[in-house]
Amino acid sequence: AEARSMESLEKQLICPICLEMFSKPVVILPCQHNLCRKCANDVFQASNPYLPTRGGTTVASGGRFRCPSCRHEVVLDRHGVYGLQRNLLVENIIDIYKQESARPLHAKAEQHLMCEEHEDERINIYCLRCEAPTCSLCKVFGAHKDCEVAPLPAVYQRQKSELSDGIAMLVAGNDRIQAIITQMEEICHTIEENGRRQKQHVGLRFDALYGILEERKKELLQSIAAEQEAKLQRVRGLIRQYGDHLEASSKLVESAIQAMEEPQMALYLQHSKELLKKITDMSKASMSSRPEPGYENMDHFSINVDYVAEMLRTIEFQTGA
Repeated sequence: AEARSMESLEKQLICPICLEMFSKPVVILPCQHNLCRKCANDVFQASNPYLPTRGGTTVASGGRFRCPSCRHEVVLDRHGVYGLQRNLLVENIIDIYKQESARPLHAKAEQHLMCEEHEDERINIYCLRCEAPTCSLCKVFGAHKDCEVAPLPAVYQRQKSELSDGIAMLVAGNDRIQAIITQMEEICHTIEENGRRQKQHVGLRFDALYGILEERKKELLQSIAAEQEAKLQRVRGLIRQYGDHLEASSKLVESAIQAMEEPQMALYLQHSKELLKKITDMSKASMSSRPEPGYENMDHFSINVDYVAEMLRTIEFQTGA
């Protein structure tokens, strides 16, 4: 359990760039990720290749630094990487760890790495042909006896150096890609803004066309409504005239029927002459005024908008300047 705790602590004390235990760790505010100060300077220098350097170290200068662990961007002051706050807590933990650890970190980690073919032999060399770590017996008697080998620490240091350089290259490349992404995001924003403006412009133009159509429609509908009302007034006037005549005729018929029922001849004759005159006048009344055939027709108000519709369909964006 104690060994597992030490291994877990070791993982927390490893720099993500050089994969070694932190050396003068700095804290990358505000994301709180740690880097060796030298690794931080290497990453900053790789990301800013045109900044002046002196003795392999970037001359103190402000700029932007992107954390390789979380990609959070930190704005550096004029002191550059050396203006970042040192993480004294991590340094104290490393000092305590080194005091408690009897052997260096990697030697201790490798004490359990034994050869699968020779269980009592530690893996201590590296086969350059097979690109695999192995033990001395495998070189002398085993599968790697005809292979070229090298000391494990030398290959380890060389590959870690290559990996560190590769990480720095990737970090620098990632920053360039991020700059391209930012530029393209700005292009997307400009495209959206230009599209919104042009949509608004086209919408206003069509709104103007809608306004012209609505105004013309209103004028034409008013013309139809005016003739409709004039015709209705005339026909309704005739209806009232015929209705009045019908009402008067019906009352005269009732009076005539009542007169027919009068039994006294003298009394009948007193009123019959006047009644006969009213009947004669009513019969002679002219009721020949009627709407002419087709008077109700309103087809002359039909319109043909096919050519206008076809013209509207040809609306297109202007080309050229």
